[in-house]
Amino acid sequence: MKKLMFILTTFVALTFNNTVAAQETIVDVAAGNEDFSTLVTALKAANLVEALQGDGPFTVFAPTNDAFAKIDKDALANLLKPENKDALSNILTYHVIPGKLMASDVVAALKKGKGKVEIKALNGTILTVMSKDGKIWLKDAAGNYSEIKGTDVTADNGVIHIIDTVVMPK
Repeated sequence: MKKLMFILTTFVALTFNNTVAAQETIVDVAAGNEDFSTLVTALKAANLVEALQGDGPFTVFAPTNDAFAKIDKDALANLLKPENKDALSNILTYHVIPGKLMASDVVAALKKGKGKVEIKALNGTILTVMSKDGKIWLKDAAGNYSEIKGTDVTADNGVIHIIDTVVMPK
């Protein structure tokens, strides 16, 4: 497990070395990476940019563009409409945890929880973090899984962990 976390952390550090700089918020970091363009568009549509540029700290489980592509195209377009701002905000705040949880914090919590730990998202709903088959997963309220593909992308006001599937609250 330690070797996996080291590899993931090293990969992310090398990948995002040019993107992450001092004095950048989570939103700035995401906006500076093409792989998060759909996330940034959704944050703007839900009026969450300013909130995630605040002091924090925040932990964001950030879905990539490929993660958003798993959602039906019409359903995603519908969520981005102004009249669905509340539903979109609920989904996006399900990806945000108050506080700064680094990968080492998650691994320590998983050890204490015997491979499973529940965390409360900003929207008040529970996300389950699990260790399975040498990987770390998020399990959403509907029982769907998202793999954590990258960790510890730091920003001034928190940290981003990269996930491969959008998690959905009930």
